Amino acid sequence: MAERLVVLGGARSGKSAVAEALVAAAPHVVYLATGAAGDAELDERVDAHRARRPSGWTTVETRDLVAGIHRSSPGSAILIDALGPWVADRMTAHGLWAARGVEVAPLGEQGRAAAAAVLAEAEAFWDVAAAHPGGPVVLVADESGLGLTPADPSSRRWLDLVGGILQHVAARADRVLFTVAGRPLDLPAPAVGDQEPTSSGADLAVHGDRMVPAGALDFAVNVHGDGPPPHVRRALRDALDDVGRYPDASAARAVAAARHGRTPEQTLVVAGAAEAFRLLTGALRVRRAAIVRPCFTEPESALRVAGVPVIPVLRDPDRDWALDPTAVPEDADLVVLGNPNNPTGTLDDPQRVAALCRPGRITVVDEAFADFVEDPAASLAGRDDLPGLVVVRSITKLWAVPGARAGYLLAPPGLVRRLAAAQQPWPVSGPALAALEVCCEDEAHRLEVAREVAAQRAHLAAALARLPGVRLWPSAANFLLLRVPDGLAIDAALRRRGVAVRPSTFPSLSSDHLRVTVRGADRQRVLVEALAAALAETRHRPAADRPAEPATGTKGPRE
Repeated sequence: MAERLVVLGGARSGKSAVAEALVAAAPHVVYLATGAAGDAELDERVDAHRARRPSGWTTVETRDLVAGIHRSSPGSAILIDALGPWVADRMTAHGLWAARGVEVAPLGEQGRAAAAAVLAEAEAFWDVAAAHPGGPVVLVADESGLGLTPADPSSRRWLDLVGGILQHVAARADRVLFTVAGRPLDLPAPAVGDQEPTSSGADLAVHGDRMVPAGALDFAVNVHGDGPPPHVRRALRDALDDVGRYPDASAARAVAAARHGRTPEQTLVVAGAAEAFRLLTGALRVRRAAIVRPCFTEPESALRVAGVPVIPVLRDPDRDWALDPTAVPEDADLVVLGNPNNPTGTLDDPQRVAALCRPGRITVVDEAFADFVEDPAASLAGRDDLPGLVVVRSITKLWAVPGARAGYLLAPPGLVRRLAAAQQPWPVSGPALAALEVCCEDEAHRLEVAREVAAQRAHLAAALARLPGVRLWPSAANFLLLRVPDGLAIDAALRRRGVAVRPSTFPSLSSDHLRVTVRGADRQRVLVEALAAALAETRHRPAADRPAEPATGTKGPRE
């Protein structure tokens, strides 16, 4: 699945140069040029663009974008420059563009059908772009309507079509950049109402905790059980006796370090994994970061807040989302991935992950769900021989204490000192430190839950696999990733039945992907029955009655 980007800008804004920079790191670039020269002055402009491109790029002058994308070599990046000439050509082909001076009749039913055909062709090439085995695919487009409304009807139709197509492709793009005076601005996705279903990869701040309506059965939040076990509750209650004193993290730090055979100097206690990601991006001078997608969105959110360029490295669903270390750019000085990965559940071979580590690079492995893996050898937490390795752990998931905000990271001592210096004083509360101590010494309970979840996960996967139209992938975590037909309609139908799942707001996943948390047998039976009914309902619902895909996900607090 290729990452899709849209680069907007007015005339002479520098948008083409920005787009070229976005694909410059790819091993090969296919430049699909839609603007055939029409006069000497335009020839000169086209030549100037061509001269700026590296000699190794393949330039294809074509108006057939579907064929151009299909013919692009696997692994290549694709740059489509630009949307405007392509729309003008398709308008001519469908009889929507009249010669200057020729009177143009109102659109009427026939004209509206022709305009719809152009939009359908745009949808087709954008869908083909998503399936390209490489990427990114970057579309350059004029932001229509910045100037005066044209006097001639053909140009007005062109503006309408370009604007409509842009709204469509931008709603399905992983990123949209607006270029002003050669400087690109990342456009944030607009918010929608709290109860609306969400679309693909739009808002990095959306998490499952705001996707469970009151009274709904919760399969959206990826926390085990209904709350902490009794011994953790006792530790939290007992810690209240000490809230009159400032918290001291030294004991929790020592226990977390000992759990993995590390030293306290290699360990930093943090207020949940999310704080670790903010600390790393704030304290490090990162030039170029690679994010292995799809993934938990907080690391990318932290990087973008810090103004760090992010290069997505896409997992392949046809290889069970396995990590390909060779796809990570050599010059990335920060690499972030999850293992087991959220939301795919993929467990990568630790040696494959270790291959990413090298001098001059920080490799961050988010192991928030590693406690659900019975074999501790699947984790890199005990490795202090790998240069630049940072392992982030959390007690939130298996012990069900997300409100405690407690976790830790393991890293080289020098880096730990830098990150500790960037923390606010007393960043983790006394009760959270008490919970961390108990959980890090709680191997028997961890193994019991890991085995229980593995059995429940196998049972749920078998039941879901029997439903028509459902695709799912192997998982080592306490959730499963599904792909269903018409995911937005399925999500809405499940909500009506009182079942909340996690719709996709993960970049590089479509709205047809849903994540479901592993629960007990009785609850899982309700989920499977509700999903079977939702699938049957959407198969028989007219397309016009299905919910439209919004441009973004619901804004909510971070998980």
